[in-house]
Amino acid sequence: MLIITGHMHVDPADLAPFTADLKALAAETRKRPGCISYDAAVEDPLLGRLLISERWADQAALSAHLQAADTIAFIRRWSGKMRGDIRKYDAFNERDIMDG
Repeated sequence: MLIITGHMHVDPADLAPFTADLKALAAETRKRPGCISYDAAVEDPLLGRLLISERWADQAALSAHLQAADTIAFIRRWSGKMRGDIRKYDAFNERDIMDG
């Protein structure tokens, strides 16, 4: 499993249209094969800061998402208006939170 997490920033004036656009993308992304979860939350509206959290079954599923027409269109629309520090992690030892 791959975990994608980090922060995204947009101008606070762009936050409403950005989150609406992201919500539409998320609805379609969650239907994709290999998408375990795809979520974003506004962490600080005054700074335009969002928390990003995704889980993918494997790199092939993530790559298909990144190459999908709607993902590419979203990135093009917001290119230069968003910045972020988002990282990808490999998860090889998944277990319940209460497991040792």
